[in-house]
Amino acid sequence: MRKPYALLLSVFLVLPALLALVATPSYAADNGSWSVYPVSSRIAARPYFYLSADPGQTLRDKVTVANKTGGPLTFRLYAADAYNTARDGGFAVRTLAEKQRGVGAWARPARTRVTVPAHGRVTVPFTLRVPERAEPGDHPGALVALDERIETGSGSLTVGVRRAVAARVYLRVGGPTVPALAVEGVRLTHHQPLVPGTGSSAATVSYTLHNTGNVTLNPKVRLEAEGLFGRTLLSRELADIPSELLPGQRVRLTAPWHGAPQLDWGDVTLTASAPGTKESASASFLALPWLVAVLAVLALAAAVVALRARRARVRPSAPVRPSPRVRTTPFRPRSSRSARP
Repeated sequence: MRKPYALLLSVFLVLPALLALVATPSYAADNGSWSVYPVSSRIAARPYFYLSADPGQTLRDKVTVANKTGGPLTFRLYAADAYNTARDGGFAVRTLAEKQRGVGAWARPARTRVTVPAHGRVTVPFTLRVPERAEPGDHPGALVALDERIETGSGSLTVGVRRAVAARVYLRVGGPTVPALAVEGVRLTHHQPLVPGTGSSAATVSYTLHNTGNVTLNPKVRLEAEGLFGRTLLSRELADIPSELLPGQRVRLTAPWHGAPQLDWGDVTLTASAPGTKESASASFLALPWLVAVLAVLALAAAVVALRARRARVRPSAPVRPSPRVRTTPFRPRSSRSARP
């Protein structure tokens, strides 16, 4: 009998596919079973924690965990740093096992474990102490309510899931703010038919978007392509760009180019911009179908062979220089004792 295998997955709220922001209240981070959100003031509700502090300052606030199920739930409550996922640049948070350097290291809830009754809610104070040497700029993070129970499925492959929901924390530390972007590693890959003109061609442009500044950016990226003699082949704004590129984060992205030329030579240029910053990077490309490339290589090889053969035929043979004459010494017969008188 085949034994089931358990695969433990720690799933965190922040990816859009895993977490929706739904009602109760409308701004709460919610997964259908529980939600986490900042305590509202008398003036207005807060969708997230928007905090500002100077180095060395201490902030105090409160977070609410609401249980939407018919039974009590116990959560591990902790603070975590945020980052952009490598897959699509989504907002994500570090796990308990990962090292925290920003909000995750500076914020401390008054209780690390909290039990919320059925259809109830619990509010927990927390303290955020900004170090004296904290770098100025944005330090995104979250307050996470993690259900440490492992939910398992059925079948030969059992998947264990830990679910978590978090309220985002946007902390800005006082000091100079520097918005800066970089476009790195531009590459273009062609997808062409073997025989030119027998099908459609396409290309994929890949690049890395890097936030080199200290503030969160909402970048825009424009893709342009030029062929021989400066002909404009493509010019458009790209979609699926992260709406929040966090400080210091890199995201590898791709953009399709449908109808790319099958035979051309030019450049692709990516221009990334955000308030206060704008940077570009380019890469050259040679669109050449495989059949044409093979024929070109064979023709070049044949031309080289023919040229060498022609040179060998017309090259005059070099005259042979005569060997230098060698002086010989006259032979003198050696006398023997027997021949002496």
